[in-house]
Amino acid sequence: MHVPPAFAENRLPVLFDAIRRAGLATLVTMGTEGLEATPLPLLLDEAEGERGTLYGHLSRGNPQWRRFDSRVEALVMVQGPDAYVTPSWYPTKAGTGKVVPTWNYVAVHAYGPLEVFEDAGRLHGVVARLSDRHEAGRADPWGVDDAPADFIAAQLKGIVGIRIPIARIEGKWKASQNRTPADRAGVAAGLAAEGQGAMAALVPTDP
Repeated sequence: MHVPPAFAENRLPVLFDAIRRAGLATLVTMGTEGLEATPLPLLLDEAEGERGTLYGHLSRGNPQWRRFDSRVEALVMVQGPDAYVTPSWYPTKAGTGKVVPTWNYVAVHAYGPLEVFEDAGRLHGVVARLSDRHEAGRADPWGVDDAPADFIAAQLKGIVGIRIPIARIEGKWKASQNRTPADRAGVAAGLAAEGQGAMAALVPTDP
């Protein structure tokens, strides 16, 4: 990912927080048929390894897990808030007219070796942790143990687990950091007015 210095985010806790908030990621691997990609929810274990470890699962019917090249790092792409930025929000527009549209966004790319496992116990643990994470906070959270054990066992036979120890990770926070303070304030106000509060909050408005 091309990351100009103004947009670089290298703080691991910030990157981890973006991964947790996103929920859905895209797994990209090089396979015998070329590049393959699958959208899927992933679980981040921050304490496992120097840069954390990602866990998830793929459908057994998805050929990606069978034909990925283990010699090539897998890429996990996570997208955060994003929004269109109109030049009309820049005070600079009235002064010089030298402005163009752009897009602000948050992106995290994590790289590492992809490992596949089929052990039912490990799969159960991953599925349970993923469910607990996304059910947390609900009035009546669902848990894996709410379903019959034989039903869950049958479901687990239809998936394979994946594990990706993060070898390197990069973040891009494109939030108008390269604009003047007045332009940044205009962008933040414009985004907030259009209901893009998450992106607006990331625009630095200090002089």
